[in-house]
Amino acid sequence: MSKQKKPEVQVRRFSKAFVAAHAVNALSFFALYITALPMYTEFFDWLYPVLGGPANARLLHRIFAVIFILPTFIWVIFDAKGFMLWLKELVTWKKRDLQFFTEFVKELFGFKFKHVKQSFFNAGEKINSFIQIFTAVLIIASGFTMWFPDLFPKALVQWGYFLHNVGFGLAIAVVVGHVYLSVIHRNSSPGYTGVVTGKVPAWWAKDHYTEWYEEEAKKGNFPDLDDPKYKKHKGA
Repeated sequence: MSKQKKPEVQVRRFSKAFVAAHAVNALSFFALYITALPMYTEFFDWLYPVLGGPANARLLHRIFAVIFILPTFIWVIFDAKGFMLWLKELVTWKKRDLQFFTEFVKELFGFKFKHVKQSFFNAGEKINSFIQIFTAVLIIASGFTMWFPDLFPKALVQWGYFLHNVGFGLAIAVVVGHVYLSVIHRNSSPGYTGVVTGKVPAWWAKDHYTEWYEEEAKKGNFPDLDDPKYKKHKGA
């Protein structure tokens, strides 16, 4: 007789504001990418009829460019505490953060690894945040010069086109890695629900963000998974 599967315990990792901001960011980014493709190469000219023609494609690109700026404001306005925690984590680096990368490389390629205690954001997520900030600033600033060329010197506008391409190229590379780790990689994919519902499996949160989980458990916000009633095989 097989053991009866117990309901998986979930804990809240992200606020509803963060979930909404993440969704707006992701959807606007991919919309920007799709609307930009026919502008960069004739290979995607077939997208113009789908987008309503070249003029409409440019209009849609600008609309989504404005939407792309909104996530930060959504997060700040509706979850200032969470936003400030993120900023604090970005500038807080300890020995554990450096140790994280050695084990992460092992985990990434399927070798045996050990979890290094991490706080709310691990070292990899901090690096990812820095790169996303850099690429977002590059894309937005360069896009502004392209949108309003009469306000800037011609040389700056030309640089704007180049930097816009560089920013988007880097952003796409980061997104591909981000999607792989959050959706496909077997050790990190259980946390994908965090950006959909805001909640993640408790066992996964404790394994990947042990320091943060233990702090919340001491406050009574999270269950003590060492309690016999919560113990079960992770893959059950």
